[in-house]
Amino acid sequence: MSIPANSISAFLAERIAAGHFPSAVYLVAGGGQEVFADALGNAVVEPSRIPATLDTIYDLASLTKPLITGHLCARRIEAGELTLDSSVSHYLPEFDRPDKNTITIRELLTHTSGLPSWRPLYILAQGEPDRATSAIASLDLDYKPGTRVVYSDLGFIILGLLLERLTGKRLAKLAHCEIFQPLNLKRTFFNPERAMQTGIAACETGNAYERQTCSETLPNAVAGAYQDWRQDLIWGEVHDGNAHFLGGAAGHAGLFATAEETLLLANQFLPNQTQLLAPATCELFPENMTAGLEEARSIAWQLAETKDSAAGPDLPPDSFGHSGFTGTSCWIDPRRERVFILLTNRTHVRALPFANINSVRRQFHSLAVQALANSQ
Repeated sequence: MSIPANSISAFLAERIAAGHFPSAVYLVAGGGQEVFADALGNAVVEPSRIPATLDTIYDLASLTKPLITGHLCARRIEAGELTLDSSVSHYLPEFDRPDKNTITIRELLTHTSGLPSWRPLYILAQGEPDRATSAIASLDLDYKPGTRVVYSDLGFIILGLLLERLTGKRLAKLAHCEIFQPLNLKRTFFNPERAMQTGIAACETGNAYERQTCSETLPNAVAGAYQDWRQDLIWGEVHDGNAHFLGGAAGHAGLFATAEETLLLANQFLPNQTQLLAPATCELFPENMTAGLEEARSIAWQLAETKDSAAGPDLPPDSFGHSGFTGTSCWIDPRRERVFILLTNRTHVRALPFANINSVRRQFHSLAVQALANSQ
């Protein structure tokens, strides 16, 4: 049974009081097992107060990228169905264009494809999800593939669509059959049932952030013409607009889980803990595939050796991790087999701009490392 680490809990309680986020659930694990865990604050503040617990389900946002899409791609690479340096156009003919026919699976996975970071597909695809692949393939590249690291939601949306095309299964079904079911996960899914709403941490009211981002990204006439913004509290459905447009399950976002079950997903990336991948495959995740570029990246993960990463100074350089826009993060120290999970809902009852909590994540990791040292 895990116990709270008082220094971590006190620190996060301070951040809640400061208004960074209304709730926080953390879990620190070693050797595949929980060591410290606690839940603080309120998972829902409006329309009524619901305290966070260790069983609270969070919208993990971009943790979907490594925990689901990266995992499923690794399985296909392991099976020989995908190769890292195959061209995307081999699987998706929409990418058979002069500027995109050399983009590889590796470049999508490491955010070096040249694709823009984000665009509102619900506008560009004219309200038709089946047009998403073509809409992304039609965009101009921001840079020559392989020459820069620029974080791209669009690249992982394409990976999700590629997996669907390759397997003939929708992404949510694929994740259920190959990950959730084998691990016997009960509180991890895409598109939570409505009856589970009160057990889920609430997110933003309406789409104020995306509306603002659209106005900064698209011509005023295009952004202003779109009228289908969500107005109500986003609670129990995916916060990300593109994932919502694509049916709630996409390669970049849509995953919901508790901290405990996030640990079970994270353990699959550790050679001695994984139940679903070959140990040799797990050696790919701490490998820097973007040496000399803006960030150190492996398959779907950022490495701690990246300058100013959210890992902080106390995780080894080959640790790998990811964050989610809603306020979530998961970092893994592969050599010591440690996992650090912090789930918050920073977009709930918070006026723009949302708090940048990377400094919170760094301090959380440092406190957790110290707490682990003190417990030995």
